[in-house]
Amino acid sequence: MNKYIKSVIAISAAYAITTTLAKRKSMPEAKPVKPFFNGRAPYIFAHRGGLYLRPEHTMAAFNNAHALGVDGFEIDIRLTKDHQVVVLHDENVDRVSNGSGLVFDHTLNELKQLDFGFQFKDLNGAFPYRHHADCKVVTLHELINAFPEMRINIDIKDAPNTHAGRYVIEALYNVIKNSDAFDRVVITSFYDAQIKRFRNRCDAKVAYGAGQGEVAKTFLMFQSGYGNLKRIDADTFQIPVQFNGIPLDTQKFIHWLQKQNVAPGYWVINSIDQMKQLLKNGAHTIVTDRPDIAVRLKQQ
Repeated sequence: MNKYIKSVIAISAAYAITTTLAKRKSMPEAKPVKPFFNGRAPYIFAHRGGLYLRPEHTMAAFNNAHALGVDGFEIDIRLTKDHQVVVLHDENVDRVSNGSGLVFDHTLNELKQLDFGFQFKDLNGAFPYRHHADCKVVTLHELINAFPEMRINIDIKDAPNTHAGRYVIEALYNVIKNSDAFDRVVITSFYDAQIKRFRNRCDAKVAYGAGQGEVAKTFLMFQSGYGNLKRIDADTFQIPVQFNGIPLDTQKFIHWLQKQNVAPGYWVINSIDQMKQLLKNGAHTIVTDRPDIAVRLKQQ
């Protein structure tokens, strides 16, 4: 009897798999393109404002990148002690300012007292942006409203299981809503949970990227030959060119993403040869510390 039951289960499973594969010989129907991605590709995004050229995440950097002619900024956000959304990458302020301690242990006013140009060293070893007026901490609200025509790629850095991570979603949503910037932002994070939380809170028209887990799962299905079974809900994959020696920048993978209206974006690309190869392969977005190089290449 047990052998009979096992045989029935095996046959049923095989039938289900065969039926599913038969239905999915072609790619799933491509989803609509969100307004954020209606512009002409490729997009050149200044990573943290272009951190090789100016102190990262400061108005000095954003003003410079804007003047160069980038399509947008790739930024990171953190929540302050008084639940303000600021544009910073690290969990603490030590590396990028003359202060110390966790971002979340500071109020916005306390952060405004710090010098975020203090640690920046230029190619000659000098510190030209210490005490610079444009090197104060920047809030997301200030950035969005200072550059109303710029697209902004927002990476949520606070972990889901932290106090900051639990409250940053609502704060982020309110900033975007109050600035009416739903069409100008794409929400990304390494944490799939943070992206899911924002999707549950926000209007469906907002563009968003895939988290690290979602990217890994999707790429595994693509590599195994079962990519047609996977419908991708994310609007973009913001990924490195390789992960643990596995290339993620092949024409085949890029074109497979494009068939589902997923914009392939790559970070952090600072070599002109690598930029050229990615664009040749069909990359949609280049995130770079050297927006000066990338913009010149796009204009050629």
